[in-house]
Amino acid sequence: MAVLLDIKNACKRYGDQVLLDEASATITDDGRVGFIGRNGAGKSTLLRLILGEEELDSGEIVRHPRLRIGYLRQHDPFLPGESALDFLMRDSGRPDWACGEVAGDFEIKGPRLTGPVAELSGGWQTRVKLAALLLHEPNLLLLDEPTNFLDLRTQILLEHFLRGYREACLIVSHDRAFLGATCDQTLDLTAGTLTTYPGKVDAFLEHQRERAAHVERTNAAVLAKRRQLEDFIARNKARASTASRAKSKARQLERLEVEEVATAAATAAIQCPKVAPRKGPAVRCRGLAIGYPDRRIAAGIDLEIEHGSRAAIVGDNGQGKTTFLRTLVGSLAPLDGELKWGYGCELGVYAQHVYTSLRDDQTVLEHLERSAAIGTKQQRILDVAGAMLFRGSGVEKRVKVLSGGERARLCLAGLLLGESNVLVLDEPGNHLDVETVDALAKALVAYEGTVVFTSHDRSFMRAVATTVIEVRDERVVNTLGDYDAYVAAVSREIDETEVAAGRGGKAAAVARGGSPRKPAGGPAARSDRELRKEIATLEKSIARLDADKKRASTALLAATDPDEAVRLHVEMTAAAEKLAAAEERWLALQEQLAAEG
Repeated sequence: MAVLLDIKNACKRYGDQVLLDEASATITDDGRVGFIGRNGAGKSTLLRLILGEEELDSGEIVRHPRLRIGYLRQHDPFLPGESALDFLMRDSGRPDWACGEVAGDFEIKGPRLTGPVAELSGGWQTRVKLAALLLHEPNLLLLDEPTNFLDLRTQILLEHFLRGYREACLIVSHDRAFLGATCDQTLDLTAGTLTTYPGKVDAFLEHQRERAAHVERTNAAVLAKRRQLEDFIARNKARASTASRAKSKARQLERLEVEEVATAAATAAIQCPKVAPRKGPAVRCRGLAIGYPDRRIAAGIDLEIEHGSRAAIVGDNGQGKTTFLRTLVGSLAPLDGELKWGYGCELGVYAQHVYTSLRDDQTVLEHLERSAAIGTKQQRILDVAGAMLFRGSGVEKRVKVLSGGERARLCLAGLLLGESNVLVLDEPGNHLDVETVDALAKALVAYEGTVVFTSHDRSFMRAVATTVIEVRDERVVNTLGDYDAYVAAVSREIDETEVAAGRGGKAAAVARGGSPRKPAGGPAARSDRELRKEIATLEKSIARLDADKKRASTALLAATDPDEAVRLHVEMTAAAEKLAAAEERWLALQEQLAAEG
């Protein structure tokens, strides 16, 4: 196991903002690391430092002599008129058969491979850039928000590739589902400190919560003891007979310290408009056809969206999700049929293009004050502004100096302050960090109006959606299932396609000139009996470790002595780490058993 990157005592600041403060971390050649942290914490800065595009103020980043970094850039590197295959061959210097095989793992074939790459959607162009990246045979992939604007099918294809890829990865993403599927280590950047956790992101976040709760309980016990000692000292220091005992207690008091835990910015406080619940259809489509004068996208649409439902519009990029949303809100006229909103429906629309209509001369606060419902308190306006990362003097910024992402967040903030009883949201989580997306999801779940939305964030979709409407093959239909059922259906389609094509990780093999990552059973093949025997042993260990963890956690909740609380926390953490490792091994063996069966 070689160390590809060794970050030592790294310091970096911009003016008064400290991004890295004596931060250290190590990435090895087998590391599959999910990199998380709040917006503005410094994740993109650290990537630029790793790439050598910026310099540290102090400290160092030691790179392995044979380190080859593959970085997914956001700009478009295509030449006018060239095809995806032409670009892949030009960019990599590899023959057409190698480029075609890697492209095929991302379903780039036929006209998409040989036609003009500039005519592909943003999601398909991202697939082409990923294929080009892999053809350079990097031994460390740096992926910065790779799922942005990727549809579900492309995300799953990328997950399949990364699970078979044998080299190291450092992935920045706000999509916990994607990180959970691709990474087995977590790197967190909070308050200038890098923390490495040998487990998946959900386990790390649970560890953080348990750690914070433990510190809170321990500090409460310490403060209670401190008050007890202070009271004893105050009552006895003036009496000669007890003065020496008071001095002893004073020394004990000096040794009592509360523990501080570095925390990120406060959790966003988001509330949707307060509206009266309603029943019946919010919108009804009958024989609806959508599209443009020169191109029909879908026809024969017959569906209803009920008041109070939260309808997720899903489908591959380029199938017509945005066209359907634009038709729903009236910015595109139907080509045929009927679309009718219910009486009293007040639509609030958030789309990526909406921010172009903002007035440049207004400040953030002025825009929000004009967008808010009559009678909205100033503090609520400031709370929503803060949730969308406009804090302190940020509310005095003028719209003309805001970036595209800031304008998008401002439009969403204004929508949340209004009085709409129907919210139509196109990718509302873009430009928001994971904690703010979680807060938005909770707010939408509590909202008593109707929500129609699209998103590429599976955790967000899973949390919010109550009904799923798919746009596919010139049709728009209610899938009559929940979001998990839709994801499972898409996964089955991809699995069947890969089996039929005889692929299953071929991109990883072509990029490396070898075979995909072996199952976690070692290089030698093992018998079915040996695998089942180890699985049975692991299941017993998992049950024992789970019981140990629960027992320590229960005892920790009741602990009042600081030393006992620390001991129990260490015991619980050790059991949790062993449990996570045992569960990972169990899953790997199950996969190997299924593959050999």
